[in-house]
Parts: sequence; structure tokens; C-alpha cells
Amino acid sequence: MSFTSKIKNDLSKMTQDSKKCQKAELSGVIRSSGIVEMEGFHQVNLTVRTENAAVARMVFIFFKKIYKLHTELLIKKGSGVKKGNQYEMTLDGAEEILLDLGIIENLEEFLKVVNGVPEFVFEDENCLRSYLRGVFLGCGSVSNPEKSYHLEFSLHSESYARSLMATLNGYDLGAKTIPRKTGFIVYIKESEKIVDLLNIIGAHTALLDFENVRILKDMRNQVNRLVNCETANLNKTVNAAYTQIAVIKDLDDHVGIEQLPEGLKQLAELRMENPELSLKELGEMMTPPIGKSGVNHRFKKMESMLRAMQSKE
Repeated sequence: MSFTSKIKNDLSKMTQDSKKCQKAELSGVIRSSGIVEMEGFHQVNLTVRTENAAVARMVFIFFKKIYKLHTELLIKKGSGVKKGNQYEMTLDGAEEILLDLGIIENLEEFLKVVNGVPEFVFEDENCLRSYLRGVFLGCGSVSNPEKSYHLEFSLHSESYARSLMATLNGYDLGAKTIPRKTGFIVYIKESEKIVDLLNIIGAHTALLDFENVRILKDMRNQVNRLVNCETANLNKTVNAAYTQIAVIKDLDDHVGIEQLPEGLKQLAELRMENPELSLKELGEMMTPPIGKSGVNHRFKKMESMLRAMQSKE
């Protein structure tokens, strides 16, 4: 079962006492997964389709509880890429229900689909959260946080996509919209914002799972950064030591290490015996100990001596 399916299964089991919030959630589901067909001036048919059995059951129950309707639920086998079951409910003459849910509006001469989030859901914070939960149940998806951070709503109307984006951004979620071949996408990329939205729509179990994965990923990334940093420092130390040893060997060939000043001689011998040590560690082994900059200065002096000798040859 996908991460999205688990979330929708959990959300579909939530119970609400407020009839207004039930309507808001049903409105969100229908607006995002329903097909509204106009027949004549005031005849409207509705088809609701979903791939999630729990969502289909919830819609069926809401129709029964709110409007005393017993809708027929059809189960169809998917084709092509979508091979799972598809659940479908059809209502003929659904104009009164759609008007009540704020999905269509009556312009006297004809009925028209509302292009934005219905106004009634903004009257109550709980209803607004219920509406957003319904929209997610209808067309939302979340990628597995183990792989990436991405939450999106797949919609058909650009004007509705922009209205939904503005509503989400009322919670400072950083939602954006882009066109796709099949419609428009409203999406959220930041992991913290996805967690905020899951909290808003009541997906608390998924929120905890998401946070646990995010924390583990952050810890792994931090460990990897530290390992990479230590590896880079080790490579730098090894490369520097290789160069220093080469200089010391050339000096030994030209004058002999024993002929070097005491400070340079001691450092040269320590480096030859300890090629893996850093400059700081070499300095601590000197008698008396010297700092990293002092060690580096002495190696630079050896290089200068070698260049001077080579230039006279």
C-alpha cells in the first residue's frame, strides 16, 4: 500500500458531528474527483470516481447521512496504467445537492460551476480544514518521504487550482501551481510545509511517520556530510604529506638531512617516520612543541632551500 493510500484510509475513518463540516468535506471530495455534466438549463448529473475504497465508502455514507440518498456504487476494473479497482457513484438530477455544496451556482438563466473554493467553508475554521481534507481525499497524493518530499493536488481547472493554492497559502504553506498535460497541479515541496498540511487536514498518524522518516534522513545526511568532510581532510593531509616527503628526500640527496638546522632536521625526521600525521599532530611531537602555522612555515623553508639548491645546478 502506498504512503498516500495509508493516509486516505486513515482520513476516511475520521468522524465528524458537525453537519456543516460533513458538507464541507463532501464538497471538497466532489469538487476534486467529481464530474459535473450539464443537461439543458437546470439539469445537472454528477459522477464521483475514486481509486480508494475507503474514500468511496465515506462518500456513500455522507450522501446517505446528509441527503438521505442511497446511491449505487459501481466497481470497475482499471485499464492501462491504472490497473486497480475504480469506484464510481452517479447521481442524475444532482443540481440541488451541488448548489447546497457550493460546487455550482444559479445564475437564473443557467447553472454554472463555481471556479473557486466555496465561500461557506470559510465561515468556520473546522469546516475549512474539513474541505481541504476532502480535496486531498479526492485528488491529493504524497510521495514516500524515504524518496522525496512532494505533496500535490491534481486538478482540471486552472482557476480552481489558483483558488485552492491561495487557500492553502492562507496557512503559509508555500503552495505553487503548474500546468500539466492532463490539467493543473497545486504542489508543496518543503518537508516542514507538508507536515503542516498533514496536521491541518488531521492526518496525525501520517504526520508522525513523515516526521520520523525526515529526522532519520536528516541524521543520515549529517553523518554523510561529516564523513565526506573527514575524508576530504584526510585526502588533503595525505597529499600534503606526499609532497613534503618528496621535498625531504630531495634535500637528503643534495645535502643530507643531518646537515639541516636542528628545527628542520627534527621535523623532517618526524614526517618521514609519520607520513599519516597532520601538521598539528607533527607540531605537538616537536621538542619544544610548535603550532600548525610553525610546522607549515618550516616545510615552506625546506621547499625554499631545495629550490635554491636546484637553481644553482
